[in-house]
Amino acid sequence: MNRRERIIAIITQALSPSHLELTDDSARHAGHAGASPQGETHYTLIVETSRFTGMGKVARHQEIYGLLVGEFKDGLHALSIQAFAPKER
Repeated sequence: MNRRERIIAIITQALSPSHLELTDDSARHAGHAGASPQGETHYTLIVETSRFTGMGKVARHQEIYGLLVGEFKDGLHALSIQAFAPKER
């Protein structure tokens, strides 16, 4: 299973999102800090879940980063997050 598949599985299992998009942006960051020639280092995540209802932006991001701590330890360098509760997008 590659990093993209692992991230999707982790987010899906923990948050049961109604919408999830994960884009590997690694090629756009070639030569930057944390970039790897193999990719899988920089991603953009768009996620919508009812779990975020009543949560602020920082708390939403903290929850996502907490879920992916293992991926960050294993080479994930950057994650751009757009996190929504239903009807916020």
